[in-house]
Amino acid sequence: MWRRVKYFAWRASNVDTANLFRIARKLSASSGKPMLWIAADMIWSSAVHETGFTDYQDWDFHLLKHRERITYMTHPKSNHIAQLVNQKPFRHHFADKSEFVQLFSAYIGRETIDIRTASVPELQAFVEKHGSVIVKVTDSDGGQGIERKNFDDIGDFEAFRDELLSNRQFLVEQIIPQHADMAKLNPSSVNSLRIVSYFDGTDVHILARVLKMGNGGVIDNFAHGGMYTMLDENGVALHAAFDIAGDAYEIHPISGIRIPGFAVPLYPKVLELVDEIARVVPEIPYVGWDIAISPDRPVAIEGNYNTGVFQAKPSLTGTKTGLLPLYRDVIGF
Repeated sequence: MWRRVKYFAWRASNVDTANLFRIARKLSASSGKPMLWIAADMIWSSAVHETGFTDYQDWDFHLLKHRERITYMTHPKSNHIAQLVNQKPFRHHFADKSEFVQLFSAYIGRETIDIRTASVPELQAFVEKHGSVIVKVTDSDGGQGIERKNFDDIGDFEAFRDELLSNRQFLVEQIIPQHADMAKLNPSSVNSLRIVSYFDGTDVHILARVLKMGNGGVIDNFAHGGMYTMLDENGVALHAAFDIAGDAYEIHPISGIRIPGFAVPLYPKVLELVDEIARVVPEIPYVGWDIAISPDRPVAIEGNYNTGVFQAKPSLTGTKTGLLPLYRDVIGF
């Protein structure tokens, strides 16, 4: 209860009114419920259910009864778990992308360099070898600071390195070669999985299985135009995907691929990979793993110790039960 009070106090002092009313207007238009009622309910839910405003929209809280709402995992609850079980002295292995690729080098399936230690000739040779590369801000999240760079577009590599240093885009990576079936979803991005796991010291438990895909952009991140849907235990997409605006897609708007029923290739190997990498840093037991599917094996993109929350959207699925009971059963919080 005290955690909820603190979150509500923080929320009340940091209300993004523009976002509040933008979401309330959209949900009002789609549901016929009064906009002011929805806005008030969003604030109420932030206190009672620890929901962010985007949580409220993503999981259709305006359509749910109290007994249904209490089954939903939310971002504030997930953050509480991360702070509770993921030991602070070990978080840097995941918070810093350069550290992550070094520690998990056997599992990432791509070449990388850190420009803080690489010379200009080494950087030039790396980009020339791969033709196109991905540059990343090493301590960002939500897809911030991730860009694709092409060798043919770079004239002066000393200036290029200086630009990357200025932007804190210290990590330069080979673009992950993608399994043909995954590339069909959205050819411009590496379409990935988010597998949320918890390691109890003996067993690795899967809490959520997610298929993420881009929508014409370079990355598949939900916060940057991407979309997601949930997977069943065999790696098959259960429902239409939806994006951060709440728009649903049964057919991918770029590729024309039907999303429900899409089967992730090599999925048994995904589970084997997660079971292995989730044990590497046992002091960080609660992780959201971003997994890409290369032509012959799944590979780890990154691990998120403060993972986001992914659940089925009730208006798309008819399912009005969230994952909170599973989280509580596995983690015991």
